[in-house]
Formats: sequence, structure tokens, C-alpha cells
Amino acid sequence: MRKLYVYETSAGAFYIAEHNGRFHPIFQEQSLGSYSTAQQAAEDLAGGHTVSLPGGVDPGELGLPEELEDWMKIPPEA
Repeated sequence: MRKLYVYETSAGAFYIAEHNGRFHPIFQEQSLGSYSTAQQAAEDLAGGHTVSLPGGVDPGELGLPEELEDWMKIPPEA
């Protein structure tokens, strides 16, 4: 799974990663769903519409941005 975007919150880092043409929001190395676009993954994560998170964390209350342009893009490894 290749991590493409990261956003740091008080609960820890959230990632959006790509695997086999699908995009996965990731928290604590756990996939929180599978989406056809990275933008859809960001929107559902920001709205708290993903599977339950470890420790009862609600991503909808952490201020995650809906727009990918507000996430930090992770440069590809050389």
C-alpha cells in the first residue's frame, strides 16, 4: 500500500493510501474503507463516515479537511 497523503491530528496521523487502484483512509496502520478516488476517501474521513476507529476516535471531530489540497502530499520514494 503506497501512502499518498497525510494529515496530522491530536489523535495521530491519518493517511490516504493507494492499493490496486483503490484509495484507503488509514489510521494506526488500519484501513478504514476502500474508495474509487482519494477525494472520496478524504470526504468520508472528514465527515466521520468510515468504519470504527481504534480507541473510539471519531475522525469527524478532529478537523480533518475534506479537500485533498489541504492534506500534505507525500513525495514518491525514489
